[in-house]
Order: sequence, then C-alpha cells, then structure tokens
Amino acid sequence: MDDSSPSPPISLVRSALERIAANAPLLLAVAVLVTGFVIFGGLRLELAIAGMVAITGLLSVLSPGGEQAAGTRTLPAEPGPGVTGDIAAFIEALSDPALVIDRRGEVSCRNAAATRQYPSLQPGRVLTLVLRNPELMAAVEATVRTGEVRSFQLHETLPSETWDRVTVSPLRLPGRDWVGDNNRQLLITFQSLTEFKRVESMRSDFIANASHELRTPLASLMGFIDTLLGPAAKDSAARDKFLGIMRGQADRMSRLIDDMLSLSRIEMHQHVRPTGSVDLSALLREVREGLQTQAQAAEIEVILNLPEGQAVVSGDRGQLYEVFENLLDNAMKYGATGQSVEITLTPVQRAGFAHLVSVVDHGPGVEPEHVPRMTERFYRIDAESSRKKKGTGLGLAIVKHIIQRHRGQMVIRSRANPGEGLRVEVLLP
Repeated sequence: MDDSSPSPPISLVRSALERIAANAPLLLAVAVLVTGFVIFGGLRLELAIAGMVAITGLLSVLSPGGEQAAGTRTLPAEPGPGVTGDIAAFIEALSDPALVIDRRGEVSCRNAAATRQYPSLQPGRVLTLVLRNPELMAAVEATVRTGEVRSFQLHETLPSETWDRVTVSPLRLPGRDWVGDNNRQLLITFQSLTEFKRVESMRSDFIANASHELRTPLASLMGFIDTLLGPAAKDSAARDKFLGIMRGQADRMSRLIDDMLSLSRIEMHQHVRPTGSVDLSALLREVREGLQTQAQAAEIEVILNLPEGQAVVSGDRGQLYEVFENLLDNAMKYGATGQSVEITLTPVQRAGFAHLVSVVDHGPGVEPEHVPRMTERFYRIDAESSRKKKGTGLGLAIVKHIIQRHRGQMVIRSRANPGEGLRVEVLLP
C-alpha cells in the first residue's frame, strides 16, 4: 500500500456513517469484504477506514448494551396511543358491559358485553343520542365537570324490562389535571340488577299471596271459635256444623303450608341433579292407582298408554311421583267434563331428551292468555273455583321446579287438538 496516499476526506467518513444509519444490515457483508481486502492489501486506505467505521457501527447496533435495535430509531414515548390500548384491554377483561367516552360524550371503545347489550353504541357515536336517559346525561355531565364518581339505577322498559346499576368514573392519568385536561375520558359500567329485582319482586309477591291465602281460613277459624264460645256454646247442632267447617279450613291451611315447604325444599336443592334410577312405567301405574278412588268418585276414567318394557330415567322417585300426581289431580279437577284423562309415555329423541309423558284431559281448556302464567305461584284462572276444589295455587309451580331440577322441560297447550282440553307434556333426559 502506498504511504504517500492522501488522508481520507471528512466527507467520505460522513457518507459512510450515513449509509450505516440508513441500511446497517446490508453493510455487514460489505464491511467483511472490505476488511478482507485491506488485510491482503488490495484496497486503498479510504475504503479501509470506511470498512472499519461500518464494522464499528454494526457492533454498536448489535451489542447487548446498544441504544437501539437494527433498523429502528429511539423515539420519545407518546402516552396517548399507549394509554388507549391499555384501557381497551382493561375494559375487555370486564364481565359487565363497559365503555369509554371522551369529554364530548363520544364512544371511544367498548367491550364485548357492551356490544351484545347495546349494539347501537358503536365507537364514534354520542352516548346520549343512543341512551336517552336524563339521569345518565346528568351523571356524565357531572363527572366531566367535577371528576367525581356518579352512580344510579337505569330502568328500561323496551324491548324488555331491565334494571342496571350504572357507574360513571373518571379515567385519571398520572401527571394530568382532570379539569384542565382536554383529553379526559370516562369509564361507564353497567351492572345488571334485573335478576335481583325479579327475585325481590317474586319474594314480595310470594309473601303477600301466602299471607292472603292464610288470612282467609284463619279469619274463618277465629270467627267460628268466637261463635262457639259465645252464642252457640250450648247449641250442639251448630257446634257440629261449625266444627266441620273449621276442620275444612284447617286442612286448607295445612295443605298450603305443606306446599310452601315443599316448594322451598325443591328450590333449595334445585342446583343438585338427582342421581337415582326411576322406572317411569311403574311410577305412572302407581300414580294412577293412588288416585283411583278420587277418579271413581268424579266418574273419570284414567287411560294409561305405556310402551313395552321399562323406561328408566335418572331422578328422584318421590319428586317425580309428586309431578305426575299433581298433573293427574289437576286434570281430574279442572277437566272433569271430558269424563276421561289420558296419560301417555312415549320414547323420543329430541335435543337430549329420551322420554315424553303427556297428560291430556278433554275438558273446556283455558284461554291462551292464561297459559304462560299457569306455573306462577298462587296464579289462579278462577280463584273461587280453585278454592272450592281445594287448590293452593302452588301445584304447577312445584311441578315446574321439580322438572327443572331433573333438567327436563314442561310444555302446556290448551285445545291443541280437536276434542282436547289441556295438554301438559313433560320431557325428561
């Protein structure tokens, strides 16, 4: 190599550095080649310097303590996009519907639960234009203004009646003043209270109805006792008559209390699926024999249609007996004008069910608007007629809960076929 060669110009070094910054990976191969040529004396000093600069640059880029990775540049952190991604991941992890809005009320993001419950609340839409609720608007405005958490109950009646606990919370970011922050955002969550409200309403109705049902016979008993202690104290004929009525009222209260206790026990264990084995054919024969005296007194024929062999299901024998005893008893009481009741057991293959039991009377049936409410507690189509027939209004409610415990299904149809009155079908797995 010629020692008299001129020194490499600064521009050449600067150009080499710029190439390293722009395309460091490609220069790796060039640097290796240049270094090899320099070692064997085949290139000028300028190129050797450029090769060494390239190698030095690559080593600084690829070293563990280097400031940046190959092909990237170190940029200052921008909190906006990072925070938005964190917020989106956070609300997506919530099981309740949740969404984020900006200070103008526009939806920034929402989770899957909010998408299902409020499909119209799409990102970019204004919240108060979709949910037109004065309390919601007031809560959002107050939180935007003060930065305080607001909570209220949202009651909607369309398309169905629902209740939600709505909480509007400020999303405070570190180092930012809420009032002066033009990018402030709010988190809105919806906690469903619908099931709680329905259970509370059911409990209140149950207590009111039970109190009413017990008050009537109790008042009757107290009245007859006062009469027997007073004017009819020495009237043997009146005493015998009143004691008979009192016994009937006491029996009515006893049946009602028994049904309420039975319903309570069933609900307590409704989540536990029974594991016993029951032969439905033998069970239905036993139910018919148990009510044969009542059927003969009402001049009703109970027709039993059973398949050959056994029909074994998993279940609680006592509870299943109560189901079909209730259904047959109702059919004989309220469908007596048809003079016959048919019980049919049929094997089926329908959505996980294996057996279908239908109880059909040939009476007058009921109006269609009553059918969906027949399994409600204390619901009676004709209250006076039901009391005369010693009904408590809890029979079908008990039946429904027992079938649910057995993972079955009950269907009630009125006048489904010509000549039929009420048809009750029970599907069991």
